[in-house]
Amino acid sequence: MKKINKNIVLIGMPGCGKTTTGKILSQKIKLKLYDLDECIEKSTGKTIKELFSKSEKVFRDAESKITEQISSTYPKIISTGGGIVKRENNIHALKKNGIIIFINRPIEDIISDINTNTRPLLKDGKEKLYKLYDERIELYKKYCDIEIINDETIEKTIKSIIEALSI
Repeated sequence: MKKINKNIVLIGMPGCGKTTTGKILSQKIKLKLYDLDECIEKSTGKTIKELFSKSEKVFRDAESKITEQISSTYPKIISTGGGIVKRENNIHALKKNGIIIFINRPIEDIISDINTNTRPLLKDGKEKLYKLYDERIELYKKYCDIEIINDETIEKTIKSIIEALSI
């Protein structure tokens, strides 16, 4: 297996498989996984839901701060929140030492199995997911270095990532 000398950054919609993919990829290629949402909760001592209850800006500010810290060293796998693309400074920080992979899962697949109760931005229901998709899809495509379609098994998605990175 070829040595990785950059961060592998996973971006995409809530429910596209970033965390699951990150966990399996981490085991396969022996790189530590950093889930930004978990890092934010650890750093702030508050849940993502609590941060959002103050305001989305409070959450995004915490997200930007952690993104800057986590992305400054490498190599590692970074699983981001779905809205990481909303602030260009996050993308600059992630690209500095990383390769950004957009996990593009068909919206219908996400809708069929996402639990909107556990996602602060989706508390208004599944129609909110379509709205977020429309707002973000072009940003994901614009900012990614590699786009991986996640429309079959998680194993196939992992295999596609490993092949795309030539590792």
